[in-house]
Amino acid sequence: MTRIRRRGRGRLLPAFVACFAAGMATGWWLRGGPPAPAAADFRATTESGDGRDEIRPKALEGPDTRSGVRAAPAHPPANDARAAVGTTGAGNEGTIDALRRRDLRLPIDDVDVERLKGMFAESRDGGGHAHEAVDILAPRNTPVHAVDNGTVEKLFTSKAGGLTIYQFDPDSQFCYYYAHLERYARGLHEGQQIARGEVIGYVGTSGNAPAQTPHLHFAIFELGPDRHWWKGRPIDPYLILRR
Repeated sequence: MTRIRRRGRGRLLPAFVACFAAGMATGWWLRGGPPAPAAADFRATTESGDGRDEIRPKALEGPDTRSGVRAAPAHPPANDARAAVGTTGAGNEGTIDALRRRDLRLPIDDVDVERLKGMFAESRDGGGHAHEAVDILAPRNTPVHAVDNGTVEKLFTSKAGGLTIYQFDPDSQFCYYYAHLERYARGLHEGQQIARGEVIGYVGTSGNAPAQTPHLHFAIFELGPDRHWWKGRPIDPYLILRR
């Protein structure tokens, strides 16, 4: 009798484990998949002392159709069918030349452009994606200037990018993206025509920027035929700003 009872208990344990696993799998399926891993921590400094790392959501969301702040792309992702323009610019001379002819100014005065070299291709989120932008460290409330003439296409607030500005160039071919701002320039509004060099905001740590590492996350992307402000092909700002 004792032997039979032990055999019964031995059969119950595997059955319980199997039922538990099936229940977990069903729960994950109902929630759309297993729990997502936690986001990687922001590394405040690198070997050179530059705070360059950022966290960007994996999935791109479309335009906001509701009021209030929502989770949104921290920075324009490489969701264009064409490859990002970075590293050397080889094979994309036409795009690079078109931007250089616009004679972009630095978004922050007195920046050592050579310190921006290589930031575009740096790995982010544990190797999940490339940076596709440059981070310019500066004291909090340092003025941020428009790099070109154009239009304020979108003022947007997201959990990752914080206060952001999307600026289109006069031909709506390129978009300039400014993120982690402390605040906008007084009176700045969507649809506003702005001039090269005009102060449009101030350096801060909004979004997921480390509180002790104020910086401007600056990106350039080439717009597609639909001219969506949240979508485009990333271009390495270093290739354009270097002289």
